[in-house]
Amino acid sequence: MSSVVTAIPTKPWKASKRERAIDLSVFITALVTSYVFVGISAMKGKLAYFAIFFLAYALFTSIFKARQRGSAAAKDAFINSLVAIGAIVTVIPVFSILVTVLHKGLPGISFGLFTHDMALATPTDPLNNGGLLHAITGTLTLVCIALVLSVPIAILTALYLTEIKGRLSGPIRFLVQAMSGVPSIVAGLFILSAILYPITKAYSGLMGALALTILMIPTIARTSEEVLNLIPNELREAGTALGGTQWRTVAMIVLPAAKSGLITAIILGVARIAGETAPILLLTGGGDRVNPNAFNGPMGSLPYYIWKSFNAGSPEAITRAWAGLLVLIGLVLILFTFARLLGSRKASK
Repeated sequence: MSSVVTAIPTKPWKASKRERAIDLSVFITALVTSYVFVGISAMKGKLAYFAIFFLAYALFTSIFKARQRGSAAAKDAFINSLVAIGAIVTVIPVFSILVTVLHKGLPGISFGLFTHDMALATPTDPLNNGGLLHAITGTLTLVCIALVLSVPIAILTALYLTEIKGRLSGPIRFLVQAMSGVPSIVAGLFILSAILYPITKAYSGLMGALALTILMIPTIARTSEEVLNLIPNELREAGTALGGTQWRTVAMIVLPAAKSGLITAIILGVARIAGETAPILLLTGGGDRVNPNAFNGPMGSLPYYIWKSFNAGSPEAITRAWAGLLVLIGLVLILFTFARLLGSRKASK
């Protein structure tokens, strides 16, 4: 009788127990090295521990790999360590900001904060007086108006640069790139001098939304252009071969294929303007009560609420400001999540 031997598939990319033990020993050695070096040298503080640990970890990893597999493996391990260091250095500030905002903003969060405005309260009042309902509704109104104005212009601009490629493509691309570096205060001053003073002569949410539109258009246009350039030309050629005109090919093939990327471009545009303060201070008037009419009267916003609370200087006002920061971050996260879910559902259908 012959016995059948079943082969067990191996995973060569998976680290063995010996390699995991070596990695753990390298980690512990680097940790001890950083602790000892900071203890006996003039370098002190968390930054010193962090820097010495990663330098020691990269060095020890390279030495172990060189002894095991040669110089090529050592170079690869050293580069991998540098890449990991870069990723961690990028994440640490973001994590630190989130932790700080949560720590200082949570004491100011309450149910009344989302149901009242500051019409009958001041930033220095106790935290149970007033709220930021006017700021939340104002920020959502400003962002929605800016989206309605900027998204069609930005996407049509990107389509002209990628699909039409007319004579004005070069100057338009240059202007879009130049606009992306315009300071927000310049956009606010432009609307102030070109529209508010000579025409409307009154603060309103629309004036602030126009300034935010100027800031939003280049971000969406540049990102949309890069996304549309990633669509294979074969799709365009296939649409033309089936008898479709250029606009039908773009509308029915190119845009649906780039939908997820375009949604990401819009999200980046919203993130660009959600926390802008300079144009809001100049144009909206910063009202303290809920104003549903963006065309008439001052309108509050989260950046203005945060700025005004920090300027008040009292402990209650500073807590209000941190709470406003926390709400602003949460609002952007909610919009981002909603847009991604919307894009994924449509893509699946």
